[in-house]
Amino acid sequence: MRFRDREEAGRLLARQLMGYASDAPVVLALPRGGVAVGYEIARELDAPLEVLVVRKLGVPWQPELGMGALAEGGALYLNQQVLEMEDLGVDELKTVIVEEMRELERRVQRYRGGRRLELAGRTVILVDDGLATGGTARAAVRGLRGFGVRRIILAVPVAASRTAEALREEVDALVCVHEPEELWSIGAWYQDFHQLSDDEVLALLEQAHRTTGGSPASP
Repeated sequence: MRFRDREEAGRLLARQLMGYASDAPVVLALPRGGVAVGYEIARELDAPLEVLVVRKLGVPWQPELGMGALAEGGALYLNQQVLEMEDLGVDELKTVIVEEMRELERRVQRYRGGRRLELAGRTVILVDDGLATGGTARAAVRGLRGFGVRRIILAVPVAASRTAEALREEVDALVCVHEPEELWSIGAWYQDFHQLSDDEVLALLEQAHRTTGGSPASP
């Protein structure tokens, strides 16, 4: 069953997350696509919504091929198999990391005005619109550990079954609507999978902050 859009996917996912509402969780969405999913979850659970900025590290001559990811707080995940397969040099890797760190910092400034997340002791529901290889999710989870969170619940509408199985060992729980053996692409599971703009992300965050009592971030 394909989702009509990210909003429908978020509502379906929220039904499976209602048991966490009593934990007073924070919903952290990976921008940009995860924000539309996370907005619906935050609304259903009456929880604050914010973004956790993560950047995929693409192989320079094949940017769509992920060799790792960066997350806020300086967390870094590298896919050693891809690095060895592509025979990537140290200088080439450093160049990509520096470029993506600049973009990560730009987005933190754009989405949160540079405010730091305050998550110590909180239960976090980490949301994206799907998991293929799971590189960005791994970096995000590592980044969250540095914020001193109490529990991490990874929530996605669709995930490759092998990826989901592996990530369950890195989080306290993984909640997913569909776990196909063959994912092919995340977009194939949505009728509408348009790329969200920064303005759409900001509008969703602003609406969530008005209705759920602010943001788990401080100046």
